[in-house]
Amino acid sequence: MLELLNNLLELSLEAAPWLLLGIVVGGILKAWIPTNLMQRHLGGKGVMPVIKAALLGAPLPLCSCGVIPAALAIRKAGASKRATVSFLVSTPETGVDSVSISYALLGPFMAIVRPIAAIVSALVAGMLAGPDEPVAARKPAANKLDAIPVAVSSCCSSTDDDSCCDKPESPPASGFMARTIEGLRYGFTQLLDDILLWLIIGLIFAALVKTFVPASFLAQWGSGLPAMLVMMVIGIPMYVCATASTPIAAGLMLAGISPGAALVFLMAGPATNIATLGIIGKELGKRAMTGYLAGVMGVALLAGLGTDFLLQYWQIDIQAQLSAGQDVLPAWISWGSLLILLLAALRPLPMLTRRRLA
Repeated sequence: MLELLNNLLELSLEAAPWLLLGIVVGGILKAWIPTNLMQRHLGGKGVMPVIKAALLGAPLPLCSCGVIPAALAIRKAGASKRATVSFLVSTPETGVDSVSISYALLGPFMAIVRPIAAIVSALVAGMLAGPDEPVAARKPAANKLDAIPVAVSSCCSSTDDDSCCDKPESPPASGFMARTIEGLRYGFTQLLDDILLWLIIGLIFAALVKTFVPASFLAQWGSGLPAMLVMMVIGIPMYVCATASTPIAAGLMLAGISPGAALVFLMAGPATNIATLGIIGKELGKRAMTGYLAGVMGVALLAGLGTDFLLQYWQIDIQAQLSAGQDVLPAWISWGSLLILLLAALRPLPMLTRRRLA
């Protein structure tokens, strides 16, 4: 038990600074990338809107739950079907937060391969989504509040007042400091809340694997196409965001699963779940849903096979790169980052206690 707790603490300390950095950058991006900018560049025909959608969606810190209302909003504002699907794939598969924690737990090679594979997956899925038939853009709104779309059903639809997807977006604050503070507030509240549960589960899973599973246990059958297909079957119905899936992948790699198979899980898990596929089929059509699945699954398998090939060809020791962030930063930064994240994660407790005592 003591060894398990020690491994859990080590993994948490390794991940904390990079997760904190990702939350800060992600919150600032959320505050400073205007929705109307995305709407203007994602409309129209051709390949460019698909490319722009993939590149614009990649750094955004939205999970497969939060990306659905955003994607449907840009669709109604004039984005093409292909651009909408591209945005739907690239946004949940990667982000600044997931890239930073990938470097900490999976090493620099995987931190580079992961976003590249996500963008390629988005491009392929977008081009397979069907004819480029953009929806007619709405008339310019009289003010920013008029541009906010009506609520739509999503994987988070709930009567709970704390649901992340049902609340209308507030008009952006004015002024540099005000908008930056608003973005940081978003990062340390809603963004952290969205990923916290699966992040904790992932860290516990990785610690359990590191403690109890011998490194050679899965090594004999943990690579190749069969292992990747298993990872895909596990990942597709699972609801887990890009950041929270990273420690799970780290645990799988520590247990002997190949980096390519882990990459398949990292791509399939965040981008696909039953609710997301249902929304895509309803709003964009069956062909778009088929293209979405084909793009994600096909590129994930090719990226997994390519990753294992490159690691073997270049003779990269991926096990040596795991937990690469451990020795990069001084201990006080790791402990301080972990403390900040714990305080942010525990912030609702006083409110819940007051409600129960009232």
